[in-house]
Amino acid sequence: MQRVRVSSHQSPVHKLGDNQMRLSPKFRLQMTPPHPCPLDSILTLELGPLIPGLPDDIALTCLLRLPLDFHSTCRAVCRRWRHLLARKEYFFTQRRALGFSSPFLFTFAFHRCNGRIQWQVMDLAHFSWHTIPAMPCRDRVCPHGFGCVAIPQEASLLVCGGIVSDMDCPLHLVLKFEVCRNRWTVMTRMHTPRSFFAGGVIDGMVYVAGGFSTDQYELDSAEVFDPAKGTWHPVSRMLTNMSSYDSAVLGGKLYVTEGWVWPFLSSPRGQVYDPMTDTWESMTAGMREGWTGLSVILDGHLFVISEHEGMRVKVYDAESDSWGTIEGCSVPERIRKPFSVSAIGWTIYVVGRGLHVAIGFVQRERSIASVGNHMKSTFSIRWREIDVPLTFCDLTPSSTQVLFG
Repeated sequence: MQRVRVSSHQSPVHKLGDNQMRLSPKFRLQMTPPHPCPLDSILTLELGPLIPGLPDDIALTCLLRLPLDFHSTCRAVCRRWRHLLARKEYFFTQRRALGFSSPFLFTFAFHRCNGRIQWQVMDLAHFSWHTIPAMPCRDRVCPHGFGCVAIPQEASLLVCGGIVSDMDCPLHLVLKFEVCRNRWTVMTRMHTPRSFFAGGVIDGMVYVAGGFSTDQYELDSAEVFDPAKGTWHPVSRMLTNMSSYDSAVLGGKLYVTEGWVWPFLSSPRGQVYDPMTDTWESMTAGMREGWTGLSVILDGHLFVISEHEGMRVKVYDAESDSWGTIEGCSVPERIRKPFSVSAIGWTIYVVGRGLHVAIGFVQRERSIASVGNHMKSTFSIRWREIDVPLTFCDLTPSSTQVLFG
């Protein structure tokens, strides 16, 4: 059994999975008893109950609630606990089968000195950090060139594209990480190699658009991935060639902006894709000109953590085609650029350099009448900072996603 050394600071880093271990299930998880297995019966008699005095199915529901940072200690209790907790793919599969789920913050990061990429995962229920198996890709890649999206229905991550750092050569690589299986799978490649492109999930389908091709030419092509079939199909081309600074899915449409670029001589371009009609249209002027940071969607509202206005949080109002700053403080000072963002419910997660994490709790305050008697919602935000391991000081985030497992 591989043991993990725990550092002395407050936030230890643990192994999320151990690929060398193998587990044979020995517990009755269903209301209808499974077919008897002589080997399982013998092992159960030899190893004893999970928790003395409790039926195994009840004991299992208790153990499946154990936080991940306790697993290395609890594996030493007895052989049955070790069998249950040794392989996290089995642990998460059983949690999902019984309807248990907790949020995890997956952060794609790179080391600022050697450029090595890695995924760090924070358990949002207990604020402990863990690792997952290394992503199978080339060593010298530009982390910001990848497109990372979460597929909540499958509890999986999809990493697409990218670019080789020393060759400016885009990739059509597609990798999928499944929480329940705790491993990466190489998927069908995209039709077009691309980097720095837009991506989003609409009705379970993954859409990618634009980006850079070979020799850093901007693309106008777009395609869609069906996770169930594992296939890519082209969709309508964009109105103009462009790369993507940020994108968001709102109202069943994919919004893509190239963002403001220094020295800010021209207004940024933006486009909107509607999969129902397979058509693109130009983004409204107010939306694209005020889109000055990375975005999240909260209850159908588009919020942006602005990079050019003191890292204040803004919200877009479609009726007036304008942005408004919400009440509350800016992002905490410890969150330094570059940063990445994600959200669930009414909570925003911002990960800055050194993987410092700030959690923003957004609240709808009231509705006020605006021009034309339109009722406009107002919001406020309060922040909480989370301590991180000192070993993360040289890590820089590239993408952040929230998944339940």
